[in-house]
Amino acid sequence: MKQIFFLFVIFSCYALKLDAQKTFKSIDKIISSREKLQLVSNQFAFAEGPATDKNGDVYFTDQPNDKIWKYDTKGKLSLYMNKTGRANGLYFSPDGNLIACADEHDELWSISRDKKVTVLLSYFQGKKLNGPNDLWIDKNGGIYFTDPYYQRNYWIRTKPDLQKQNVYYLPKGAKQPIIVDDDIEKPNGIVGTPDGKTLYVADIQANKTYRYNINSDGTLSGKKLIIHQGSDGMTIDNKGNLYLCGKGVTIYNKNGEKLGHISVPENWTGNICFGGKYKNILFITASHGVYIIKTKVKGVE
Repeated sequence: MKQIFFLFVIFSCYALKLDAQKTFKSIDKIISSREKLQLVSNQFAFAEGPATDKNGDVYFTDQPNDKIWKYDTKGKLSLYMNKTGRANGLYFSPDGNLIACADEHDELWSISRDKKVTVLLSYFQGKKLNGPNDLWIDKNGGIYFTDPYYQRNYWIRTKPDLQKQNVYYLPKGAKQPIIVDDDIEKPNGIVGTPDGKTLYVADIQANKTYRYNINSDGTLSGKKLIIHQGSDGMTIDNKGNLYLCGKGVTIYNKNGEKLGHISVPENWTGNICFGGKYKNILFITASHGVYIIKTKVKGVE
């Protein structure tokens, strides 16, 4: 029995070694071992919601300080906007407006290039939203967004108006969204594929990430659990790989197989996107700091 147990231990260790080597080789196809994580700045109260414009400039929020910052393709960091409605998640619409999950009053905002604000959504069926958190926009300008409830110290209310924490779709020009999934404990990170056929949503409370088919009318079907890990924000690259946030950044392929992990020297990584002139700079918001690292892959719009 001792010999059998000894052989089992050797085999298990060998299998783990092979798995580690496979993971290393997988992530080396995404990020060269020569590339190192670089700190851009650590002056923020809680950096979140990065979004990239068509030029490759990255915009991100500092929600506790009610600001949006800009990091351009030349590496310059500048304050873009004050009084942002406590913006959290951001995403650029096809017409170039910056769409924000503004949860000071639980709204969706559209911010024009000259910083004019239009409120797109405040209520669902006469009730206040929980607090729009993250979003993804399809090619038609329709907005998918998550609506978890996180009690904010700047709110008067102390409980949600809605019974559930849903995933919604707001068609372009519509006054009311539709619920596309009401069976998630606490939806958070969300991202879609550039062909508009697939959507990914993370349940941060249940620690799961799901994949959906996007139907022609914007509804979802074919829900499938693909990753046993939740995420705050997330993004996708041109190879279809998913980048999940939380304790650093964990990378999975489109089938849910783990490719590797990027360690970030802060307790929590909130969100992520690709930026830069060639969309090959991974931009990571991690609480007080924002970080960048160059990749072999590129982001998608």
